[in-house]
Amino acid sequence: MNVGGQHFRTIWLKPGDEAVVELIDQRWLPHRFVIEEVRSVAEMAAAIRDMHVRGAGLIGAASGYGMYLAAVEAARSGSNFDEELTTAAQTLKATRPTAVNLGWAVDRQLQAIREAGTISEKIASARDAAEQIALEDAEHCRSIGRHGAGLITQIAAKKNGAPVNVLTHCNAGWLAFVDYGSATSPIYAAHDSGVPVHVWVDETRPRSQGSKLTAWELGQHGVRHTVIADNAGGHLMQHGEVDLVIVGSDRTTYTGDVANKIGTYLKALAAHDNGVPFYVALPSSSFDWQARDGVRDIPIEQRGADEVKCADGWLDGRHAEVCITPADSPAANYGFDVTPHRLVTGLITERGICAANEQSILAMFPDHAR
Repeated sequence: MNVGGQHFRTIWLKPGDEAVVELIDQRWLPHRFVIEEVRSVAEMAAAIRDMHVRGAGLIGAASGYGMYLAAVEAARSGSNFDEELTTAAQTLKATRPTAVNLGWAVDRQLQAIREAGTISEKIASARDAAEQIALEDAEHCRSIGRHGAGLITQIAAKKNGAPVNVLTHCNAGWLAFVDYGSATSPIYAAHDSGVPVHVWVDETRPRSQGSKLTAWELGQHGVRHTVIADNAGGHLMQHGEVDLVIVGSDRTTYTGDVANKIGTYLKALAAHDNGVPFYVALPSSSFDWQARDGVRDIPIEQRGADEVKCADGWLDGRHAEVCITPADSPAANYGFDVTPHRLVTGLITERGICAANEQSILAMFPDHAR
């Protein structure tokens, strides 16, 4: 992804000092572009928990790099290497409960480290595994774009040059992954091939990842877009202003139930009621191959009430926060909801597009068939 004409990924090893991980601190976007240096597993856990980084794929990559930093720390401390790695894994896994990529990446790192010999070999193996997790994430998202762009192109062929209106929710863009994004990758691919695209961007309260992050990155890429209130999507669908919905996923069951940012379920209901195709874009690392019933089996993160009770933005050149509710009113802050597979038109993965049901998913990924 380009920022001011320069290519960036969301996370990388610092050139010249591989004991430091650099990442884009998303808390300051869209008003400031800040690169944070992370030197310990505790700092990486804080970055994930406090949403310096967020999004399924990026959380996975960040936890992979976190385990690498943990290996470096464990070697320096001279204490029990395996015990420190186990503690680090538990710390990282506890940061965000819903995104399955996090635990997947940590377990992959533990396996890679176990298979290495000496301490120095374990550190090298952890570094290589972290880099490979990040590379795979970017490449899988690029493939999602290639497969999903065809959906937009097909609609464009029927519109005689009018823009294809895509609605998305939250940020499943390159900022939520290492590069390209999941839900935005087909949009970028179609745009780059000359297909006219316009994106309806949900603001995505309470943290406003749509209006802050998706709108910013679409603007950086030159994609036409309009920010809307979360509740406007159904109205637009009723009036024929949405051709296609593409959202991301933090965890999808092997039967096709999709956990994504809170409010996704309501968009799926509106799309179903108005005959609008509703697609979910996700890399295979976001599948939970153990979960069958999304409502029952997927843990839903509940975050602090202040995210609902307050709003933040940029005022007179500085970051500011304001209260928007009565001080004594309680607030509930559910981070995600589950969209049943019956409301999902299809899943866009790095291997292609499949229906949101067990048979189609396992046919696409036979290596996970039971």
